[in-house]
Amino acid sequence: MRYLTFALAKGRLASKSLELFEQIGITCQEMKERDSRKLIFTNEQLGIRFFLAKANDVPTYVEYGAADIGIVGKDTILEEGRKLYEVLDLGIGKCRMCVCGPESARDLLKHHQLIRVATKYPAISKDYFYNKKHQTVEIIKLNGSIELAPIVGLSEVIVDIVETGSTLRENGLAVLEEVCPLSARMVVNQVSLKRENTRITKIIQDLKPLICQ
Repeated sequence: MRYLTFALAKGRLASKSLELFEQIGITCQEMKERDSRKLIFTNEQLGIRFFLAKANDVPTYVEYGAADIGIVGKDTILEEGRKLYEVLDLGIGKCRMCVCGPESARDLLKHHQLIRVATKYPAISKDYFYNKKHQTVEIIKLNGSIELAPIVGLSEVIVDIVETGSTLRENGLAVLEEVCPLSARMVVNQVSLKRENTRITKIIQDLKPLICQ
């Protein structure tokens, strides 16, 4: 039996995913060894391997077949635009992708004016403004502290992930429009879904009753 390989986005998402997997009998004791320097963790008995990767890289590992299954946020799936199957919404890590800014920017959005949009997510932003809103915008890619952009005049609005909205409020910003809901998803390599259909389908079916939508 060949290994079924899972790529998990590092951090809280990986921990929550492993908790779900444990509930359906998929365990990996090696991953609980805190001092381990291993990159790949194996359960020989189940024929399963896990590895941790940066969230942005998970869809790439899955598309190219280095991983059969990946667990990653919907934001990363949309931004990376890889060829893979999204098979299950795990219902964890729920948040929203939103257009945010000062209240004064609400009219600019309503009247489809040419504005600058700062974001870590240029592909998602471009799709939203160009294909859904049909509004021409200038997109500025930033890597951190996105909320700063409208405050210092770099952009009129931002597109970013919103969980509670407290950071926005503290900086005089608000959610102006919702782009899409986000949560962790299970993605599968297109060839793997055919080749390992029985095993992968069983995992999906076992997980479904545990998921809080």
